[in-house]
Amino acid sequence: MPAKKSKKGPTKGSGGKGKRSLEGKSGTLPAKERHWYQGKQRARAANRPAQPGGGQPGPRNERRGEGADLLIGRNPVVEALRAGMPATRLFLSNSLDPDDRVNEAAKLAGSQGVGIVEVNRTDLDRRCESNGLPDATHQGIVLQVRPYQYWAPEGLLDAALEADTPPLVVMLDGVTDPHNLGAIARSAAAFNAHGIVIPERRSASVTMTAWKTSAGTLARLPVAQATNLTRTLESFKKAGLFVVGLDADGDTQLPELELATGPLVVVVGSEGKGLSRLVREACDVVASIPIGGAESLNASVAAGVALYEVTRRRGASA
Repeated sequence: MPAKKSKKGPTKGSGGKGKRSLEGKSGTLPAKERHWYQGKQRARAANRPAQPGGGQPGPRNERRGEGADLLIGRNPVVEALRAGMPATRLFLSNSLDPDDRVNEAAKLAGSQGVGIVEVNRTDLDRRCESNGLPDATHQGIVLQVRPYQYWAPEGLLDAALEADTPPLVVMLDGVTDPHNLGAIARSAAAFNAHGIVIPERRSASVTMTAWKTSAGTLARLPVAQATNLTRTLESFKKAGLFVVGLDADGDTQLPELELATGPLVVVVGSEGKGLSRLVREACDVVASIPIGGAESLNASVAAGVALYEVTRRRGASA
């Protein structure tokens, strides 16, 4: 009688897998324990693109703005290109009557490496409508702007500490109006601040409205996003900066602020509620601006007055 042949193939209940296939694989080392991980991280950081606009590039959050935005109209587009706003394409209508502004926009775009695309007016209308601008008058010219890249707070702090002047940083606590963000950026640049820190949530961000209000200064002034504003303040304080909050019920008046000549963070509260409780507790001093008839000042006006006073006191002590 012939010997019974052994059965080959998958064993019942194995799901079609052999014994070795059913054995668990060894665990993968966490990324930080791999000897090549740090080298990859350094190479990735070295290959990051330069920060849009001027200023020193520093470590940044990977998070960008929510998407490309459109700027429309002849004057706004020319002003944006003059300011070096990071743009990707300039759309021109093929039925456009050129003038000095259109010619300048095309020349600036070409010199900055911005692609120039000729389209029909219907396509421009459709692009504006899909970008939430259905009733906008684009005048046959549209600029597509690259999403803004924010600095990381620690990168902004390092750049401020390395500057030739004492660090001066503006921090916004719940300022939600992009017009105020743009106006504050304009004042910060005028009075030699090293940058602005904003929260990631419940805050105005660098939108087209902020760009336009800043009159081009956001192309040069770093803006950092902080996950937690209070923790960021504490890290700045550990680095040697003093924190001054602006509030109508401050402990001292701004002209009496002795900390103005030192390394400083000026914190501006929200348009309605002012400083939040935790941020106020993190401040070394809460200062008020002496005013007459009005009950309070707009956030951007208060920031401009405070930055002027800091600059004035620093100049007087030099």
